[in-house]
Amino acid sequence: MRLPRDLSGTDLIKRLGRLGYVVTRQSGSHLRLTSTEHGEHHITVPRHDPLRVGTLAAVLDSVAAHHHISRDTLLERLFN
Repeated sequence: MRLPRDLSGTDLIKRLGRLGYVVTRQSGSHLRLTSTEHGEHHITVPRHDPLRVGTLAAVLDSVAAHHHISRDTLLERLFN
C-alpha cells in the first residue's frame, strides 16, 4: 500500500491511538506517544501538516517493528 501524501501529524496521532498509543508529553510541535502493548514503545510525531513522506515512513516502520507486523499490514489497520 502506498503511503498517504497529505496526512497531518494530528491525524496520524489519532490513528495511532487505535493501537494503544497515547500522548505522554509535548515539546513545541512534537508529541511523544507511548504504547504499553507488547512492551513499552515510544515514538515522536511532529504536528506538521502535511508530514514529510520520509518522516511518516520512519514512524510507521518503528511502530510496525514494535508490533511485529509489516508496514503494509500496519497501513491496512490504520487506514481501512
